Amino acid sequence: MTATIPAAPGTAPGSVPTSAPTLPSAAGRGSYWITTFGCQMNKADSERMAGILEAMGYWPGVDEHSADLVLYNTCTIRDNAEQKVYSYVGRQAQRKRSNPHLTLVVAGCVAQQEGESLLRRVPELDLVMGPQHANRLDTLLAQVEQGQQVVATGEHHILEDITTARRDSSVCGWVNVIYGCNERCTYCVVPSVRGQEQSRLPEAIRLEMEGLAARGFKEITLLGQNIDAYGRDLPGITPEGRRAHTLTDLLHLVHDVAGIERIRFATSHPRYFTERLIDACAALPKLCEHFHIPFQSGDDAVLRAMARGYTVDRYRRIVARIRERMPDAAISADVIVAFPGETDAQYRRTLDLIEELGFDAVNTAAYSPRPNTPAADWPDQLPEAVKVERLRELNALVEAKARERSARYAGRLEQILVEGNNPKDPAQVMGRTRTNRLTFFPGRRSDGTAILPGELVDVRIGEVRAFSLSGTLA
Repeated sequence: MTATIPAAPGTAPGSVPTSAPTLPSAAGRGSYWITTFGCQMNKADSERMAGILEAMGYWPGVDEHSADLVLYNTCTIRDNAEQKVYSYVGRQAQRKRSNPHLTLVVAGCVAQQEGESLLRRVPELDLVMGPQHANRLDTLLAQVEQGQQVVATGEHHILEDITTARRDSSVCGWVNVIYGCNERCTYCVVPSVRGQEQSRLPEAIRLEMEGLAARGFKEITLLGQNIDAYGRDLPGITPEGRRAHTLTDLLHLVHDVAGIERIRFATSHPRYFTERLIDACAALPKLCEHFHIPFQSGDDAVLRAMARGYTVDRYRRIVARIRERMPDAAISADVIVAFPGETDAQYRRTLDLIEELGFDAVNTAAYSPRPNTPAADWPDQLPEAVKVERLRELNALVEAKARERSARYAGRLEQILVEGNNPKDPAQVMGRTRTNRLTFFPGRRSDGTAILPGELVDVRIGEVRAFSLSGTLA
């Protein structure tokens, strides 16, 4: 459902009338600026919204302080991310009081979570829209142009959209394959802000990838909040009695798209990460040997409290099977410490698991209570001091293990897909190994010719760091 609120005088002290200004014609509406918080899904949504804005006649602005339309695509997975959003929006609201021609939009998960209450908190906003409405940005802005404040946070079927994204890269592209999440992890706000799972049709996904390949893209990352659940909402059963559409089937379908050299996928859930999927990744040459599989805790009791639906042993077996089939594979994960009631012994089991499995990278976080999640109301919340200390110790271990994993690259020849220039050193270019290690090396060959984005080049690794590498052309 979309709510439109008639333009009216401001409802808070110091506010200005909330009606949107009359904008120039579609041939040139003005400049726009999008700031993206949070996950890869948000980044993909921002690219699509940027494409819609440019189709409407907007052009990229120089910065957010001079743009005619400012859009914040927000994240609510952690409290500090949410508070940062309010800080940014507050500055723009103040700017709008002296410049009523500014169009101010809050999109994404904070918008979905707060809805109309966000307008009461920031009456200068023109549009509040949840993630499911990203493809409707042009329609919603048309209502804004008619003098309405618009709130779009109702359940909405995700429309296929393969033409409007303005890609930030010309080499690597995101392709959404499933939206939403049906899991009910007790700490996570994602299902309530991104809605139920909606899988795209496999033919539409392949068509989008073919379009990207025609434009010169070389690497595709297939995206989903819980990508291993892909297809379970699509109809059909195979003669063998399994679901007709799975992530494994999708990988086989899109693998031979001409021009695409590498394929990745994220984010996985251990409950649904199958041996059949692992075998497909080992068999399909374009599938990169990098897997992002959150484990969240190294203690079974904590995993039960989180409602994760697997055991530590199950997670160990997944990692062992991946390394058996692809010995050089890189494995990254997410982990939360200081979950309500987590004892020191349970926390130590998380450290032990990281020590045992040796991850290439781990996204770490101290537990942050989120609205409308069961764990936020539990009485056994841990003190901030405990959170800070556990996170500090965890991060030190993660970096040490990542450095150990990086050591294997020293002296090796690695194929790097060039993504662009090193922003800190114009003489260098950067790209990634198949295992997702960021790698820097000189941007010119010995004959003086420049190495261009999209090239696959062999690099001899000379310097290794915890999360990146440097080398020279072979």
